[in-house]
Amino acid sequence: MDIAIIVEGKNDRARLKRLLDPEVLILCTYGTPGADQLADLRKRVGDRDVFVFADNDSSGKRIRAMVSDLFPDAEQIYTRRGYAGVEGTPDEYLIQQLVKAGLEEYILYPPPEESLP
Repeated sequence: MDIAIIVEGKNDRARLKRLLDPEVLILCTYGTPGADQLADLRKRVGDRDVFVFADNDSSGKRIRAMVSDLFPDAEQIYTRRGYAGVEGTPDEYLIQQLVKAGLEEYILYPPPEESLP
């Protein structure tokens, strides 16, 4: 399955890149996308399955709506309200949401923290 995940900004992309296989295409809208940016997203995504992982705020909702118009079959992935967007969401919760979206095969699980003796 070829997939693309669309996020708002480069910090969101960097956060997810640490947790996902390098073959996963992660694209940024860099805020609210204009017509040219949407056309570029459409071109770059091609026929991949699309997932939208935007912040749970008004800007994120606006971006979700625009991207959903472009990709009506896109699956929505959400952060919990109260987290500082995707970039401020704990790894454990990001992983949980990625698993919930059916992306477990792409997850690179961080090594468990070693406990001190």
